[in-house]
Amino acid sequence: MQLARVTGTVVASRKEPRLDGLKFLLLAQLGVDNKETGGYVVAADAVGAGVGEVVMYASGSSARQTEFTHERPCDAVVMAIVDSWEVGGTEHFTS
Repeated sequence: MQLARVTGTVVASRKEPRLDGLKFLLLAQLGVDNKETGGYVVAADAVGAGVGEVVMYASGSSARQTEFTHERPCDAVVMAIVDSWEVGGTEHFTS
């Protein structure tokens, strides 16, 4: 799993039918220092995250292991909304 900040939403009116009903979020990837790394990913939202929230997401085959995305052609899924994290005893993020 990786850390990211939700920076927006993605709307696709024409898509593979198995993606119907999924909400898509645009994520800015974060390093453990809570700074954006410059990478972005579009992910299906399984937890109801909103713009500005920090989330954990999974990609690759792990993205299809949730109840929400099982058997869907999905390469990334938001699996958790982050409350806080610390590295080496130093808190780098708290919501």
